[in-house]
Amino acid sequence: MQRIGMEPRKHWQRQAESLGFSFHSMNGDTYWDESACYRFSLSQIENDIETPTEEIHQMCLQLVDKAVHSERMMDQLCIPAVHWDLVRNSWLDREPHLYGRMDFAYDGRGPAKFYEYNADTPTSLYESAFFQWLWLEEMVNTGKLPPESDQFNLIQEMLIEVLVLLKKNRLGDNPLYLSSCKDTAEDFGTVEYFRDCALQAGIDARFIYVEDIGVSTNGQYTDLDNMTIPALFKLYPWEFMFEESYGRHLEESGTLFLEPPWKAILSNKAILPLLWQEYRGHPNLLPSYFESDKKSSDLGSRFVKKPLFSREGANISVYSEGQCTTRVDGPYCTDNCILQQYHPVPQFNGNHTLIGSWVIGDRAAGIGIREDSTAITRDSSRFLPHIIEDREL
Repeated sequence: MQRIGMEPRKHWQRQAESLGFSFHSMNGDTYWDESACYRFSLSQIENDIETPTEEIHQMCLQLVDKAVHSERMMDQLCIPAVHWDLVRNSWLDREPHLYGRMDFAYDGRGPAKFYEYNADTPTSLYESAFFQWLWLEEMVNTGKLPPESDQFNLIQEMLIEVLVLLKKNRLGDNPLYLSSCKDTAEDFGTVEYFRDCALQAGIDARFIYVEDIGVSTNGQYTDLDNMTIPALFKLYPWEFMFEESYGRHLEESGTLFLEPPWKAILSNKAILPLLWQEYRGHPNLLPSYFESDKKSSDLGSRFVKKPLFSREGANISVYSEGQCTTRVDGPYCTDNCILQQYHPVPQFNGNHTLIGSWVIGDRAAGIGIREDSTAITRDSSRFLPHIIEDREL
């Protein structure tokens, strides 16, 4: 694994904007960054990222099966008891799921270390699946990369495949509504990309803002024309859904949700200590504990404190010898936290680098890479493309 300086394409900003990638820059700072790329060998991708991604995903599915049958685990996950049946039944009914993103620390040597699993509302999908592949094709076609250059990126093809199966097995001719909150350009871009993939899969895909979803007198969710919403892809986390006033209608609505309610278990950082309890010593896992539990010496004197529900590095703190050394502010509640052994992301040329490994259906599908000047990846962290060369580095 190497970081290689590259010359940005002169037209990339115009291209991004013409393709709807409006969030290529954020608050005047670069988000999409093609001034460098990361190079991997094929064995690094296959053995160190793809294989553990699929293995940990299967471990997570086993954890879901155990959790829905355990009131104690559901309580540890802070899922409201009033929604336990919703979550349990969605798993027992095998409600379909589409995608998720695992975050890993990996430097090209040794096992990749699993940080967390955003299995409910992951973003950076468009740039991972589409825009970095477009970058690769142009760089090869213009001779700036060797013709044999490849990328671990089957995300779009596999996403369309699972959407085709969704239409065949569950949707039929019913429409699929796709939603995000207003005034969130990145979320809107992600949902629009998802909608385009759904259209390619032959689905009647319709956009609606989360704020515009209504509830009928008999508890069904409706669109602005008071039409029933039979299926809803929502880029809005389950922990928020549970707390909304319309949350009491979730079970009676008859709506098929994507991601399904059982994903509330996996998008929750409580899975980190639960996985460690089940698979202690696994080479890709970091020792993790609930803050209220008795800790083992394997946690070490340096650890990371994470709220059960947070995203993009918000409300995360780093402790050393009992003292907080780094803290990122944010909007999330810190009443329930987990502690995870400190394992910093690697640095390449002074850049802290995190790998997001995509799961589509139940298969590893590709990666996206984020960089930051600090050790905690945030929503402002840059996104860089990657390539594969079929040789050892």
